[in-house]
Amino acid sequence: MDKLKIIILTFGCSLLLYSCQQQSSSTAKSSKPNIVIIYVDDLGYGDVGCYGAKGVKTPNVDSMAKQGLRFTDAHASASTCTPSRFALLTGSYAFRNDAAILPGDAPLLIRPGTPTLPAMLQKAGYTTAVIGKWHLGLGNGNPDWNGELKPGPLEVGFDYSFLVPATLDRVPTVFVENHKVVNLDPKDPIKVNYDHKIGNMPTGLEHPEELKFKGDLQHSNTIINGISRIGYMSGGKSALWKDEEIPNVLLGKVKDFLNENKDKPFFLYFSFTDIHVPRAPNAKFVGKSTMGSRGDVIAQMDWLTGETLNTLKKLGLQDNTLVIFTSDNGPVLDDGYDDHAAQLVGDHSPSGPYKGGKYSAYEGGTRMPTIVYWPGKVKPGISNALVSQVDLYASLAALVNQDLNPNEAPDSFDCLPAWLGTSEKGRQVMLEEAFTLALRDNSWKYIDPVSKPAPDWLKNKDIPTGLTHEQQLYDLKTDIHEDKNLSKTHADIMNKLKSELETIKKGGSRPGYKK
Repeated sequence: MDKLKIIILTFGCSLLLYSCQQQSSSTAKSSKPNIVIIYVDDLGYGDVGCYGAKGVKTPNVDSMAKQGLRFTDAHASASTCTPSRFALLTGSYAFRNDAAILPGDAPLLIRPGTPTLPAMLQKAGYTTAVIGKWHLGLGNGNPDWNGELKPGPLEVGFDYSFLVPATLDRVPTVFVENHKVVNLDPKDPIKVNYDHKIGNMPTGLEHPEELKFKGDLQHSNTIINGISRIGYMSGGKSALWKDEEIPNVLLGKVKDFLNENKDKPFFLYFSFTDIHVPRAPNAKFVGKSTMGSRGDVIAQMDWLTGETLNTLKKLGLQDNTLVIFTSDNGPVLDDGYDDHAAQLVGDHSPSGPYKGGKYSAYEGGTRMPTIVYWPGKVKPGISNALVSQVDLYASLAALVNQDLNPNEAPDSFDCLPAWLGTSEKGRQVMLEEAFTLALRDNSWKYIDPVSKPAPDWLKNKDIPTGLTHEQQLYDLKTDIHEDKNLSKTHADIMNKLKSELETIKKGGSRPGYKK
């Protein structure tokens, strides 16, 4: 009898201990929300319905905005992709690392040992993944496409990666999963060269009759899937992607990751390839807009966003997942391919009411459609807070109660109340990077004169760049289109902003804005 009592008592204690462990696990889980950043490529402020798009419908993004917090003054850190991605993941301005648009065979820009957003979240107990466009380089120079591609995302804080290595218009046009090219036949090794032609694959200049649409001189190298690219490659035929299938491939990897990690905190950096050129939408989206392929890939982007949210909902993760939807830089119509984007744009305004776009120092270069979605936690509404993607590092660290080291994320500030909509007070002072630097101070904006010539290819983009040898000052409260340069009539304000910019250039922080 005594033995029976001991067995029953032991079993009861075990049940109690198990119950406590489960409760503790549940509490830990609820205190660590999942985090998903949906990072669209080249999507302008006015390119979705809730920001005024015409000619294309974006019901999924619009629904997210209706149920979430829509920002009117949220910014990418730069008006080009590599610098924006660098700043987002490191909490450091890209100019401090001379970060620029990288070729497809560049070495890893974020060096191992550099503090990163995913590494910080790993310390906080998160499983981390990047799926989609990378464009931050791989390896240490001359990447081995036929061997192990490292260092890469796994060496800077990600537990899993499935990549488009650079951009859709650059070779090699293959997927990289963790350290390996996907589906590569070792008997057909990949070779890549950005200086001269290699192998026997046709080029756009040699065989324009093979093209789905023509490219400019820069985009007229090796033809893959009927599209000429930047750079030359040979081999790897079994590993080549089909542009039209990329959204389905990436979505499949996202669903796999979410299913495998649904029972523990995760961070997913879902980096879209849409709506960057070349724009080759899946057949089910062709004709979904009145703007040709650029509008059609916006519709495709919206579908992909909706499928991601639906997956979270089906897995019961919606209420415990913070989703941030935004873009890496402003829009561009003609970006190297004759896809009639400029001719078919109609009365649609990709940058909304703002001047400029991709590559530009004007507001259209960095002011992004940005939505924060977290049912039950973030109240639906509109926020006019001034926020920057560089601050997501420190803000998310505050969300997960992770302390940062003194030199970690040096340009990132904790703006979590603004991101979650509990305060409209974001930044007062904010840097904007283009091929020069600009500074916002509330509604005032100063653009530094260019210190070196802009790239020659920029002349073909038909975008107001803001790159001049003159100092520029605008009051966005009365001149959102940045048409009236007030540098001569408000020299005192201009000199104040210029001095603030010089302080930031030298590594200093504005008083009151330290973490």
